Amino acid sequence: MRSIRPLRSGGRGRARGRAGAASAVALCAALALTATACGPEEDSAGGGPSASASAESDGKVRVPDSIKDRLKEYGLDLDQWRDGAWKDWSREDWLREAEDFVNPVIEDLWDPDRMREADDPTEREVDEEDISGDQGVTDPTPRPVDATAVGAAYHDRAPEAGKLLFDGPKGSMVCSATVIADPANPGRSNLVWTAGHCVHAGKEGGWYRNIVFVPSYNDGALPAERLQNATQEQVAPYGVWWSDWAQTSDQWIEQGGQTGGDGAPYDFAVLHVTQQDGQGKSLEETVGSALPVNFDAPAADRIGSLTATGYPAAPPFEGQKMFQCADRPGRLSVTEDDPTMHRIGCTMTGGSSGGGWVAEGADGKPALVSNTSIGPVNAGWLAGPRLGKEAEGIYTAVSEKFAGR
Repeated sequence: MRSIRPLRSGGRGRARGRAGAASAVALCAALALTATACGPEEDSAGGGPSASASAESDGKVRVPDSIKDRLKEYGLDLDQWRDGAWKDWSREDWLREAEDFVNPVIEDLWDPDRMREADDPTEREVDEEDISGDQGVTDPTPRPVDATAVGAAYHDRAPEAGKLLFDGPKGSMVCSATVIADPANPGRSNLVWTAGHCVHAGKEGGWYRNIVFVPSYNDGALPAERLQNATQEQVAPYGVWWSDWAQTSDQWIEQGGQTGGDGAPYDFAVLHVTQQDGQGKSLEETVGSALPVNFDAPAADRIGSLTATGYPAAPPFEGQKMFQCADRPGRLSVTEDDPTMHRIGCTMTGGSSGGGWVAEGADGKPALVSNTSIGPVNAGWLAGPRLGKEAEGIYTAVSEKFAGR
C-alpha cells in the first residue's frame, strides 16, 4: 500500500524525552501535515506576554522579564533553562497553549555544527487510507517533478527563503520557511511563514524549543563535506533569528498528530523573529526582501504555476542545499469537511516542510500562496494548505501584536 509521509526532518536524538512526551513528538521527525490560524477574535497573542528580546549597550541579548515570569509560572528558572533545562520534555513542562509560547535566546546554541547535524530525517508514514479524499475535488495524482538545485548565491535567487531549526524530545530538527511582508511595519518586517507542525507538536504535545530562522542558509551552496569546516558567516550569512512569538491554528493544536491527515489543511504558522546579536535592522532590511501573502488566491486548478522552495533532508538529499519544484497545481481533499489543498508534482523530501509556495498574483508580482505540508513516502508529490480566513487571522494577529516595533 502506498503511504503518505509528513515532511519535517528529525534529529540525532541528543535530547531525550520522558515516555509520556516521546510519543507525542514523533511528528517532529518528519516534515508534517498541520495547522490553521486563530482569527483576530481568537488572538491569544493580544493578552499574552511579550517574548521579544532586546540588546543592551554591550550587545548582549537581554531576555525580557515577561519571559522570565512565564517560565517561573511553570517552575522553570531562566538560568537553568539556558544551562540545558529545556531538554526536559516532561509533560508538565511542555508548554502547550497558544499563550504559553516562550523561546528565550540561548546565545551560540546554534553553531555551524549543530545547524548541519539537524538534518538526519526519521521518516514516518501515513497510510493512504487515512487521506480519504472527496474525489469530486481531488484531481489525478500529478506526475513527479524532479527537484532542481538552486544555484549560488541563494540570496540572489530566493532571498526570502531559509531554514528553520528547532529542538524536540528526539533532538534537533529542521524545516524550511519564508520571510513575509508585515503590513504593520512596511519595509521592516520581522515575520516568517512556515508550517504549523514545525513549531507545535499538535494534539499530544506542545511548542518546540530553541526555534530559529536562518535566511539563505549555506548561501554559497557548499557541499556537505565542505560545510564541516564552514564558518558561521558561510552557514548563516544573514544571521540567526530567534522566534520571540509564534502562532498556529487551533485546528493544528487540537487535531494535529504524527499520523493521518488531521489538521493538514490548516498546516501553517507565523513567527515574529529577532536577531541573535541584537542588530537594529529588521529581517526584511537585512535580506532585502519580503514576500506578500495572498489569502485570496484562486483554487489550485486555476493557478497557472507554483514554485515550492525548501531544504530537503531525507535521502537522496542531505539537507544542506536549497531546491525548488515548479508545477501546475491540482487539488487534494483530505477530508470532505476540510478545505481542499493544493498539490504539485515534486521529489523534495523531509526538511522541505514549511517552505513557501509562490505564484504570480493579480498584479503580476510573486506572492506566497501556500507552504509544503505533506507528501507520499515515494516523494512524487507535495501538498500544501490553501490560505484563507484562518491563515489571514493568524497573520493579522501577529502583525498587530508587533505593530510599530
